[in-house]
Amino acid sequence: MQLIEAVVAKVNDLQDGEKRQVTVGDKDVLLMRVNGTFHAVGAYCTHYQAPLVEGVLSGEHVVCPWHNAYFNIITGDQLEPPGLDSLPCYQVRVEGEDVIVSVKELASDTRTPVMAQYNSSADGRTFVILGAGAAGAHAAETLRTAGYQGRVMMVTSDEQLPYDRTWLSKDYFIGQVAKEQVPLRSSQFYKDHNIEVLLNKQAVKVDSGTKTITFADGDTINYDALLLATGGKPRQLDVEGATLPNVFTLRSFADSDHILAAAEQSQQAVVVGSSFIGMEIASGLTQLGVKVTVVSPDIPFKKILGEELGQIFQKVHQENGVSFQTGKITKLQGNGKVEAVILDNGINLKADMVVVGIGVQPATEFISGITLTKDKSVPVDEYLCAADGLYAAGDIASFPDWRTGETMRIEHWRVAAQQGRIAAYNMVGKPTKFRTVPVFWTMQFKFPLRYVGHTQEWDEIIIDGKLSDRSFIIFYIKDNQVLAAASSQRDTQTAAITELMRLNQMPHPDVLRQGNFDLVKLLEVTAN
Repeated sequence: MQLIEAVVAKVNDLQDGEKRQVTVGDKDVLLMRVNGTFHAVGAYCTHYQAPLVEGVLSGEHVVCPWHNAYFNIITGDQLEPPGLDSLPCYQVRVEGEDVIVSVKELASDTRTPVMAQYNSSADGRTFVILGAGAAGAHAAETLRTAGYQGRVMMVTSDEQLPYDRTWLSKDYFIGQVAKEQVPLRSSQFYKDHNIEVLLNKQAVKVDSGTKTITFADGDTINYDALLLATGGKPRQLDVEGATLPNVFTLRSFADSDHILAAAEQSQQAVVVGSSFIGMEIASGLTQLGVKVTVVSPDIPFKKILGEELGQIFQKVHQENGVSFQTGKITKLQGNGKVEAVILDNGINLKADMVVVGIGVQPATEFISGITLTKDKSVPVDEYLCAADGLYAAGDIASFPDWRTGETMRIEHWRVAAQQGRIAAYNMVGKPTKFRTVPVFWTMQFKFPLRYVGHTQEWDEIIIDGKLSDRSFIIFYIKDNQVLAAASSQRDTQTAAITELMRLNQMPHPDVLRQGNFDLVKLLEVTAN
């Protein structure tokens, strides 16, 4: 493979802690200078191809501007999800005042991490992962990248290989992503790395005492270590008519396809609940030409994001033709399929289809030998361990917040991916605390939101920018500490917030109240 070289900069063009995107042949490259040394890696995040030059540098790491994946700039290794692959590294040398980067012709923009090969004579243990969502998929690969050579089994009740569930209510739903793009890996990938994937297999009992899993078909598996990553089950409406045809929830690939098929034959839809799934579905159906009414007890996201931001979301939807009704559903009516939604205030909403988005509940009913929490989630420690040889990650895990000590459970894709990786390290005997920063995102119509950190309540919010301009950062303050931030159109600063939170170096609320702060520069001073 031919080597292509180019002079991409002069030595004094970049100061320490600076980066720029350059081109070598037809390849985009991210060039950085850290501690007097130049480094070059792939220019785009391996997750959704975000330009890393718009992210932030923190010491020897770069943080993606969109969903805050985290890469080592010296090795290219991805250290934080949501992507699975690492960055390619390119040779850099300095000749006189010239900085020269070498790239192999046709080099890939991504790099699959090095994984250990299965060797039962070297390691006779069996590690099982129940669930093939974000937590399960990331855990399976991390076991191998962490050097584990024993048996890996990933078991799921789904009929599909692990896929990007975030696309089901976003890009895939509105036709911007093809079906073949949704799976995270191919069957050949799992075969090559000796990761056994068992589909359409439902666990009916996990006995943590005997370390045995029993399945609906009567099969049993004994494990040495088990990661529970079964995620959540959509909550159903408990009213008359809730089982009529064309009443849907969205959790799986198949669910999304069923909703899309119904949308082709529908003129009017009712979305029940203003959860993120519900509101994304409302956005998607509207863009597909269906008239949508959202039924919700209150302003969208009021308890999560606050009334002011919730009103912005509602306004965005209304500007695009979505209607809102406040009330409680008492009945669904229809002859052969759903035709109307009846509210407790007497309002009758015509509907060719109904999508229920009122949250999820942990899929844990089959677990025995441990005491579940009040909401049926699995309590874990800071290592994501629930019992000897038993770990939990994702929607079902209740874990301690390293910043506040409070117990929390977060139903977000990236958190599940983070926890899957951490659990895998602990399963293989590499003690690692879960001390990462939660991140989630949504896109509704053309309005994006990033959310960093987590808090269920706050004493104060501080707004930088104007909500009406839809370019802002909202800081959520509790006990004079910034616990979370929500933003739109401020990606680079939000990436800086993620890293400042990870370093426990967020500025005091007094600084934020005064305004005129630069979070990116603050990170440069703190980390570089």
